[in-house]
Amino acid sequence: MSTWQQTQDPNGDLGFSDKTIRKDFICKVYSILMCQLIITLIFVGMATLHDETRTYVKTHPWLTIIAFVITFAILIALACCENVRRKSPLNYILLFVFTLSKSFLLAVSVSLYYPEQVLLALGLTILICFALTIFAFQTKIDFTVMGGFLLIAVIVLFVGSIVALFFPGKMTILIIASAGAIIFSLYLIYDTQMMVGGDHKYSISPEEYIFAALTIYVDIVNIFIYILAIIGASDD
Repeated sequence: MSTWQQTQDPNGDLGFSDKTIRKDFICKVYSILMCQLIITLIFVGMATLHDETRTYVKTHPWLTIIAFVITFAILIALACCENVRRKSPLNYILLFVFTLSKSFLLAVSVSLYYPEQVLLALGLTILICFALTIFAFQTKIDFTVMGGFLLIAVIVLFVGSIVALFFPGKMTILIIASAGAIIFSLYLIYDTQMMVGGDHKYSISPEEYIFAALTIYVDIVNIFIYILAIIGASDD
């Protein structure tokens, strides 16, 4: 889930009046994001294709608890504390630790599925995220005004997920996972346009490169998780 710091520009280009600054900012965000995704792919690959790793993450639940606490704590710190996410090298260190923790949690999740299911979900996620990113850059539709709607959608998804715990079933999983994939696909478009700025109503400051990379990374990971859940439920 993304929690962008929104800034409104009456001229439609606050923080990005200089095209060079905008280009450098976008390149920096995607460079950081690529490093995060490479780390995550290594964890996912090990948990998918290496039997010893799959067994290890399944038989050490205390590591999962530690990783969850670290992930949640750093996410809150980076999302809520401007001084933390803008202070280098602390922001890079925290983002690196967050990525490691989140990648481990993802490794635990994929260890519960068959390798072919994980690889299919990975391929679909790459295609979907690439297409959505191109769409976000090219479309004239302004998704940055949808922040409130997306927040409500995530809250409804969270409540629905809790209810699903008491009424488990294949159809319930498919509905929740499909809704989650759609919501975070919209979030990916929203966060990408927030980063791009330009003619969009809202944009994010070029100083928020860590926050920008964090939110887009979380969007991609969530899309992958929900697509994997859809595939897993469909194959049952």
